[in-house]
Amino acid sequence: MSYFRDLGLAEPILHALESKGYTDPTPIQRQAIPALLEGRDLLGIAQTGTGKTAAFSLPSLHRLAADPQPRKPASCRMLVLSPTRELAAQIAENMAAYAKNLRLVVDCVFGGVPVGKQARRLVPGVDILVATPGRLLDLIDQRALTLGRVEIFVLDEADQMMDLGFIHSLKRVANLLPKQRQSLFFSATMPKAIADLGKQFINNPVRVEVAPQSTTAERVEQFVTHLNQAEKQALLTLRIRTMLADKTLDRALVFTRTKHGADRVVRHLSAAKISARAIHGNKSQAQRTAALEAFRQGSCPILVATDIAARGIDVSGVSHVFNFELPNVPEQYVHRIGRTARAGADGVAISFCAPDEKPYLKDIEKLTGVKLMPMQLPENFLVEAARLPAPSRKPEELAQDARRDERDARGRGGQRNGGGQRSGDGQHKGGRVRDDRSPGGRAQGRDGRPRDPNPRNADRHEGDRGPVRNPVHGDREARPEGERGGDQQRSFRPRGVPGVGAHRNKVRRAS
Repeated sequence: MSYFRDLGLAEPILHALESKGYTDPTPIQRQAIPALLEGRDLLGIAQTGTGKTAAFSLPSLHRLAADPQPRKPASCRMLVLSPTRELAAQIAENMAAYAKNLRLVVDCVFGGVPVGKQARRLVPGVDILVATPGRLLDLIDQRALTLGRVEIFVLDEADQMMDLGFIHSLKRVANLLPKQRQSLFFSATMPKAIADLGKQFINNPVRVEVAPQSTTAERVEQFVTHLNQAEKQALLTLRIRTMLADKTLDRALVFTRTKHGADRVVRHLSAAKISARAIHGNKSQAQRTAALEAFRQGSCPILVATDIAARGIDVSGVSHVFNFELPNVPEQYVHRIGRTARAGADGVAISFCAPDEKPYLKDIEKLTGVKLMPMQLPENFLVEAARLPAPSRKPEELAQDARRDERDARGRGGQRNGGGQRSGDGQHKGGRVRDDRSPGGRAQGRDGRPRDPNPRNADRHEGDRGPVRNPVHGDREARPEGERGGDQQRSFRPRGVPGVGAHRNKVRRAS
């Protein structure tokens, strides 16, 4: 605590840190907090789990508390943008804990819940607002929020924002923010496209990089088993059943590429009497919250997730990560295995590699500089696999799974960037992805491999998009998951709050 006290942080913040047991700062906190207390902009290269939430929260809370101002209707003094609901909720929860002894109001808004309730909460104004881009723009368009009084702006997980196609939304937010502000820009990786985006938000920033770019957790043992795609489910079930029996597994995250694939894994695990839940874009917010809470409490030891939905999952005690399907973007592998081996603990990452996934494995090993250790199939694998119970399914559901399997097999080498996410630059219009084209004319992903050219297949994959509401105009209706789908309401304008003149006309959303 002496370090935080030596920085001169306000006493109420120090008391909050003591109650949370914080003593020694993490590397990013040690490097970032002094510069932020001086009012500098910051460019931070750090992955989740490095302590960056406290790194930007503590000096920001100190600044807001040192300059108390009355809250103005439909406004905020600090804005934090996050790519997913779970990550936004986690950030807001931590900031509220740090600010519990201060007279500051922290609120969080995201899709999947009625926008009207959130708009009413903003009527008196808040000090700190944590939001996802889609819901933020919903509230702005409905004149329930203005950004003219933002003093501190934080853009978290910028690389994931780009992958989800939020580039146009971010550019619009940049135009709505006041010129005079402190800006903080965080990303796990810093390719040229992300660096160019950062230039729109930060001015003469302090650069903080807490670890070499895209390195994996040093305390994670990494294994790979080579097998056919059809054998993966049986192997996963047998591995987890054995580890739970001998108590070598505490909690495990299982990553799949698609939403329906996650549901199928849960069905098979449940048939084998293994408690498991799925979290992805087709689940309601209540279902996602319940699944995450059961996983956090330990009543459900297995959580099956897609890459997008896993953002924001920061649960201690995750002993194993299973890559049921390898990601076709190697950086996603780094994010996945970073969910284990936290807070000084050890972790294990086990990947299943089908023959057509070997190029992905090669890319992962090249990026991380680590050769995954081979893990052989269990003895009598085929015999044990044949004894596993099959989940009960209706004939129409089986037929639907078969059709999806066929489509997945045709497009396996051409999945969208990041397992169905939009292209890295997020260029799209009306829900249709506008891809860079190869010389042969076929769409390519960021990794250069061919991508499924049919935009109507996009709803099968996880790209922070909810289910298509209108089958006739599905492409036009496709939106980031839960950000605007299903809970649109009429324009909300709090009584006595002036409208935002520059935005009286609806601006066509680019997400």
